[in-house]
Amino acid sequence: MVFRKKSIVLSLCLITLSLSACGGGTPTTSTSPAASPGASPGASAGVTVNKPDLQGNAQLTGAGATFPAPLYQNWFVLLNNEIPDLQVNYQAVGSGAGVQQFTTGTVDFGASDVAMTDKQIKAVPRGVLMLPMTAGSIVLAYNLPGVEKLNLSQETYANIFLGKITKWNDPAIVKDNPNIKLPDMPIVVVHRSDGSGTTEVFTSNLSAMSADWKSTIGTGKTVQWPKGKFIGSKGNDGVTASIKQNEGSIGYVEYGFAKNNKVSMAALANKAGKFITPNEESASASLANVELPENLRAFIVNPDGENSYPFVTYSWLLIYKKYDDPKKAIAVKAMIDFGLNKGQEQSAALGYIPIPKKVRERVAEAANVISKDFTIKVQ
Repeated sequence: MVFRKKSIVLSLCLITLSLSACGGGTPTTSTSPAASPGASPGASAGVTVNKPDLQGNAQLTGAGATFPAPLYQNWFVLLNNEIPDLQVNYQAVGSGAGVQQFTTGTVDFGASDVAMTDKQIKAVPRGVLMLPMTAGSIVLAYNLPGVEKLNLSQETYANIFLGKITKWNDPAIVKDNPNIKLPDMPIVVVHRSDGSGTTEVFTSNLSAMSADWKSTIGTGKTVQWPKGKFIGSKGNDGVTASIKQNEGSIGYVEYGFAKNNKVSMAALANKAGKFITPNEESASASLANVELPENLRAFIVNPDGENSYPFVTYSWLLIYKKYDDPKKAIAVKAMIDFGLNKGQEQSAALGYIPIPKKVRERVAEAANVISKDFTIKVQ
């Protein structure tokens, strides 16, 4: 599969923080969350930036998930403002391509919404650190004029993506929404066309919710979608744009993309059968029920909890344990330090979940093995 690289060159032209604002591509209209330099609600104020002595310019290149790209884009611009000698270039190519580039060593770090497997880790001779740097929700965004609120049970939304429910006034959707007049309109399903951690998180949850889904579609960064009115689009921004352009559509995207583009989001039934509206609070409730293991790798599937939102994931930076260039090792740690501290102030405003301090402390402890010349300190 060929991936269209969206190179995010971190310079002053990225203050607008549109995923394709720089380079040769044509600018798009707000399909990714707009970055804000202000602190997000709930984040600690007055966080200072721990600045290393890089003894000259340092550049880092990374590639991976589109899910956290608007947040990382924001971080790396602000990081460059704070530490002008450090520039970070991040390419939002999808989790699958990010893991591949990280494995082959063509980038300094990767990013994925799905933690690497043991087999994938063994293929990286320099060793792997998987660092959860942010978290977020995957929502079912829809374009249905006149329908501002929509409830979907687990069986119902699984059957929509299975192609079994093809009209918006299907009895199953009507049952979930008895007080809403639903149109006699075909459902257009929008999905990712590229290798995507968002897709793997979404499909792994559906596999846990629906035996039919598990046996016919399964789980993966790419899957074989059913025939019918299905549209494939690249990246969370591409799916968001397709939903906005097609009446009667529904698709899965990262919460921040839907929120900042003012796309309607369905309330989804969780494991307890309760319809949960996607927001920062319900996503945080899901994470509260997850205990990260020693290797910081967790697969959150249909989480327990009366108020838990069903589709939540950490998003990981993929970092090498060893860097041949000492300056590059320090630069990587400075990037991580910024994300764990100052960067968390940006999370909620962009539709992401700030990482709890106890998790950030564990991330810092794991990352401090990279170099002894600079210490990550959680504030």
